[in-house]
Amino acid sequence: MSAILFGSISTLADTSELQRTAFNDAFSQHGLDWSWSREDYRSMLGSNGGAQRIADYAETRGEDVDAAAVHATKSEKFRSLLSERGATARPGVAETVEAARASGTKLGFVTTTSAENVEAVLSALAPTVAREHFDVVISADDAPQGKPDPASYQVALERLGESADDCVAVEDNEGGVAAATAAGITVVAFPNENTADGTFTSATEKVESLDPARLESLTSARS
Repeated sequence: MSAILFGSISTLADTSELQRTAFNDAFSQHGLDWSWSREDYRSMLGSNGGAQRIADYAETRGEDVDAAAVHATKSEKFRSLLSERGATARPGVAETVEAARASGTKLGFVTTTSAENVEAVLSALAPTVAREHFDVVISADDAPQGKPDPASYQVALERLGESADDCVAVEDNEGGVAAATAAGITVVAFPNENTADGTFTSATEKVESLDPARLESLTSARS
């Protein structure tokens, strides 16, 4: 295995409740009479990207909303909450990062969120999981198409100089799994509490905790 590619913020740390709180705070600041419950938020995770979720929700309510502006406020509030409350690596993440560094396996962080959000999450997780641990970090600036388009993974592979056949992607949502699969990468589904009910039919397997030895075996079996 030449590289492990983490596909979203939530594959490293479960930030779903911070995200939901930030959305609701942003709605209030923009004068919107909206409040997303956990169930509401879970049902919207099929949309790729926060601005799209806002736009889709506004459409269902027949309201004209500047989704980009609301989402920008949400992102600011999310980073503030993250700085205030911190973050904890999900089960097996720290061990996987440590094992990869010890074995010389490259690490990638392949997201569709903003570069600012990426830096905020990695700062909150440091020193356990930090920016310097990753050989490549992809954000919305690098591949604006978003997932399930495979462009973000294709850019990551090109920058790493690695073949898809010898890499494993870790994803927590259906769109991410589809993107990695379309790029030809073996995918492990590592759902968070809001995506645990997903079928993830394109993933090689679905896990609740990452195991570095198991990830290594997936590419060995493929070769």
